[in-house]
Amino acid sequence: MKKNNAQWVWRLAMGVLPLYLFSFLPSRAEVKLPSFFCDNMVLQQQTECNLWGTADANKTVSINTSWDNKVYKVKAAADGKFEVKVVTPKAGGPYDITLSDGKTFTLKNVLIGEVWICAGQSNMDMQLKGYKGQPVEGATEELLNCNDEALRLLFVKRTAQLEPQYDIKGGTWRVADAESVRSFSAAAYYFGKALRNTLRVPVGLICTAYGGSACEAWMKADWLRAFPQVQQTITEEDVKARLQRCPTAIYNGQLHPLIGYTLRGAIWYQGEDNVPRYDFYADLLKAMVEGWRAEWKQGDFPFYYCQIAPYDYSLIGWEGSQYLREQQLKAETIIPNARMAVLMDAGLEYGIHPRKKRQAGERLALLALSNTYGVKGLPDFATYKDVVFEGDTAVISFDRSKEWVYFEHGTTSKNFEVAGADRVFHPATKVWTSRNKVYVQCDKVKQPAAVRYAWHDWADGDLMHDGLPVSSFRTDNWEKQPTATTANGKDYNNPQ
Repeated sequence: MKKNNAQWVWRLAMGVLPLYLFSFLPSRAEVKLPSFFCDNMVLQQQTECNLWGTADANKTVSINTSWDNKVYKVKAAADGKFEVKVVTPKAGGPYDITLSDGKTFTLKNVLIGEVWICAGQSNMDMQLKGYKGQPVEGATEELLNCNDEALRLLFVKRTAQLEPQYDIKGGTWRVADAESVRSFSAAAYYFGKALRNTLRVPVGLICTAYGGSACEAWMKADWLRAFPQVQQTITEEDVKARLQRCPTAIYNGQLHPLIGYTLRGAIWYQGEDNVPRYDFYADLLKAMVEGWRAEWKQGDFPFYYCQIAPYDYSLIGWEGSQYLREQQLKAETIIPNARMAVLMDAGLEYGIHPRKKRQAGERLALLALSNTYGVKGLPDFATYKDVVFEGDTAVISFDRSKEWVYFEHGTTSKNFEVAGADRVFHPATKVWTSRNKVYVQCDKVKQPAAVRYAWHDWADGDLMHDGLPVSSFRTDNWEKQPTATTANGKDYNNPQ
């Protein structure tokens, strides 16, 4: 019996020991790519596109591109990481990309075309289906006509992180159809659709947005050192408590993984969360754009952004969004290769999420098509230039206004106010246009010193040029102290 027991123990040991020893041997790692390098993706045309991933340490990886049958070979570093640039042709496809380190796999249905990053807070995040009880205008009709094999969509799931991430959370490239478009950014979709209709090439949109996110959350800590107003000591508890408002948190979770994905440019719809901190937003946005461009190493790639739409911010205990809009207007003058889409006629008085997302997307597309792609014949946004006071009349001039300015709903407007040296503003009593000038008078102000247009949180903008609205503006620079009020922690940008 003892002999049988001994034999049983010996056999068990001999069976288990090899398994035990094998568990300590290095396992073979296959070639792995970030999840956004996948079937259905779009690569930027006529450039050197970055591809990267991991493999066994010091292993040679071969990459074959079907559009030219070229084979690239790259050796993985000691930590297994590898990077390679593949040369892309003119727009077209579909193509395949085959990767192998001895074991082969293929990325299928790859298109070559135009790639754009679409970032921001809830008004970029807002899907075509809308938020609960907050629809997007025209969504039903759009879903009936949205199928497009050459429009590809990648939606990055929300994640705020204390440390930089190296892959996105969920999400793969999808072909545009009712199902994918319904759950994709409405503003970004309309932007991409307009590019497709005009350029007639494949378009890839990467939407990385987070409702309620602050501009500071999209920036690295190094970029924020120039802003002492911004808290720099960030802990895990801060991230959990403030999530999308925590400096660097969205950059770490949703932007850092994408940096290096070769693109044409970026569109941006954000600013609502920065209303209480409006006074340095232009410089903040400039620092963010400079940081993104430095990280991407693609020069001053185009950056087009939406001015926040009018809304009654008193409903969440805030005020002064017209000053944030002014900062956004200023940003256009200090950031190279950047332009702003105005939405003064596309707001919603009682809702911070306007329904008119088509206007947002198409106006961003106007900027891209005119300034990046050189399409002729498209309208432009006129901007306030200067004012001259002639007796009791203020004469306001505009730049980029060759088609002359006018009022959307008639021959006059109720959106103008006038003040004298006492700095007390009164509604204008007479307003009219002539060519590219607006003339303003007020019975209570015989010697005007300043004029303001749509200078409130909520205004239904009616000053237009060539079918596009003019930004709210003021002719004075009288100071207003920034408010530090909050919405008592209410996450108004993330109603879901």
